[in-house]
Amino acid sequence: MLNLLRNVEGAVLGVIMVLASFGYASMVFARTLLPSVAPALAWVEEVSLFLVVAMVFVGLALGLEQGRHIAMASLLSRLDSGVRRKIKFVIDLLGLVFSLYLTKIGLDITQFVADSGQISPTLGISMIWLYVVMPIGFGLLSLRYLLELLSKANRHAVELDPSQHL
Repeated sequence: MLNLLRNVEGAVLGVIMVLASFGYASMVFARTLLPSVAPALAWVEEVSLFLVVAMVFVGLALGLEQGRHIAMASLLSRLDSGVRRKIKFVIDLLGLVFSLYLTKIGLDITQFVADSGQISPTLGISMIWLYVVMPIGFGLLSLRYLLELLSKANRHAVELDPSQHL
């Protein structure tokens, strides 16, 4: 099941990245070579913006699993394995609590936007489509932290390499 989730997230992120890149590139092309056409394509820029926001939030969980978030690799690699395991547990527990909190805030914001009836200026669609990716992304991140705590996914299985982190 976790592999399916990884594959779906990866595929969604890949499609979003290609579409957003194509959108921004087409807008640069239109503004540079076809300035009279560019205003008619303003919707492409807004769609690309929505896609980039979605990419950030959907990519949170995948980034965590692949160890792309902030890490204390140099410090943790110097600690005894028992201490390291306890610190990682605390980090994952705090990460779960924080991401659940942000999921709740995201749901509240999404509900507020839905109730307010905000509409995107160019596309004319509900702004809920922009805001709903926040609780989805943090929900996926919460799931990854929970699975880590339940030892269903082990992002710490790979030995820490301080040279791979800032």
